[in-house]
Amino acid sequence: MSVRATARIVATRAGLPVLAGEGPLAVRRTRAEGPGSRVTVVGAMSAPLGGDRLAVEVEVRDGARLTVDSAAATVALPGRRDGADGPAHYDVRLTVREDARLYWLPEQLIAAHGSELRMRTRVELAATARLVLREEQILGRHGEPPGTLLSRLTVHRAGRPLLDQEAGYGPGAPGGWDGGAVLGGHRAVGQLLCVAPEFEEKPVAPRMLGDTAVLTPLAGPAFLVTAVAPDALRLRRVLDGVREDLWGDVHVAGLDAYR
Repeated sequence: MSVRATARIVATRAGLPVLAGEGPLAVRRTRAEGPGSRVTVVGAMSAPLGGDRLAVEVEVRDGARLTVDSAAATVALPGRRDGADGPAHYDVRLTVREDARLYWLPEQLIAAHGSELRMRTRVELAATARLVLREEQILGRHGEPPGTLLSRLTVHRAGRPLLDQEAGYGPGAPGGWDGGAVLGGHRAVGQLLCVAPEFEEKPVAPRMLGDTAVLTPLAGPAFLVTAVAPDALRLRRVLDGVREDLWGDVHVAGLDAYR
């Protein structure tokens, strides 16, 4: 039987007035390493499976600071053998109000062989909001082919589009996803999005970050790092290295606390 579950998190300067999860989406208040609140998403059961519909809704209100991470990787698994359940869906909605900060740092999403997942992340930022968002996707468990993963990330800032991108991997995805112009045989892909008003006056210059990662300034106070790697460990090393490569820039923008 398919599962429908939603986790809701609301952060204010005073704390977490809303912290609720259901089904496989358990949310726990954990110790923050700095100012603000921290919430960890704990998988309470195997999900998402074929046909499941999961959602996470986060609101960071004016002046608040929130870090959201997860206790372990999320593994998309196959549904019934006949495929009658259809694809699983995982929807994330993030809202960051004025002078608020959100560090969205979940562990990897693994598309296991035979799985089919549609993932959608929508972000709404106020003009003075700050965001660090990390996504890491692993195509297949060790030694197995990937499942099908279709992922879309849409970000609006002050009511205007900042980023809208879609990617597809695995069987059923548009052709060429594994070619030299996309993954080039790698099985781990990730990105790091940083948004801060300070980047309007001091934009970050485009640059290569090693052989398989690139930093791209966006048409707004933001930059996007995109990387591929052979595995999850080396992908994380690349994305974590952004902090050292850009220390002065992210420190000025108040984004140096991301892990």
